[in-house]
Amino acid sequence: MSTSLPIHKRSLFGVLTATAVAILVVLLGSSPAIARSVNRARKAAPANPTIVLVHGAWADASSWSRVIVRLQADGYTVYAPPDPLRGIASDSAYLARFLKTIPGPIVLVGHSYGGAVVTNAATSDPEVKALVYVDAFIPDKGQTILQLVSAQPGSYLHPDSTTFNFVPFGPDAGDVDLYVLPSVFPDAFANGLSPRLAGELAASQRPLALSALQEPSGRPAWTSIRSWSVIGTRDHVIPPAEQFAMSTHAGAQITKIDAPHLSMISNPGVVARVITRAARATG
Repeated sequence: MSTSLPIHKRSLFGVLTATAVAILVVLLGSSPAIARSVNRARKAAPANPTIVLVHGAWADASSWSRVIVRLQADGYTVYAPPDPLRGIASDSAYLARFLKTIPGPIVLVGHSYGGAVVTNAATSDPEVKALVYVDAFIPDKGQTILQLVSAQPGSYLHPDSTTFNFVPFGPDAGDVDLYVLPSVFPDAFANGLSPRLAGELAASQRPLALSALQEPSGRPAWTSIRSWSVIGTRDHVIPPAEQFAMSTHAGAQITKIDAPHLSMISNPGVVARVITRAARATG
């Protein structure tokens, strides 16, 4: 029995196939066409703002998991993209490109080093309507992470071999990755969390490039975008006094909680409520 199509159906099939191939060639072979497609997608805004969560150094996106489930239960679309942890300029440029693919208003949230990244990434996107800082750096123009972390006494992190393991990387090993030593990680990051969880987080940490600590921040987005700040009063990484100083300088609405540096793990309900508050304020 023959399985070939009738002549008129084969002709129609050929036309449709040729048309589909032509469209793919245009889209895949032309970056302006892809850009126009992305721009068109941004016009289809959802009912609620989209929430984008940016993790900090020595962490990954899973650090937001307890917050994500709460936000999704409230009906929000949530993204937690990877932060490359290579440097403020390159990390914020990567995030800015990611934000361009999201339709409608955005609430941008940064934890720790991620606060510096969102501060820079949001300046290029008018759809970012609110910034939320969670135990985070909130730099002004020209400030560095190293400068801010040492502005007030109390940080358990010191840029030496008593705190970090140094792993060379890059062309001619011109930079080094910093890994927090397992003996330091629990008390610095996870005080108040279970020893088991602290050990898991220490083992799965993603390193930060040493050069990122000394890179000046650019023009801050908080000068034109409303901001909120969650400050863990038992933070051993960024001294709470410095978090309060940065938050006040940025004009952020401050929420203090009895929590360590990883307050989105220890107190996810509070963190989610502050993010929701910021999201509702964009309406």
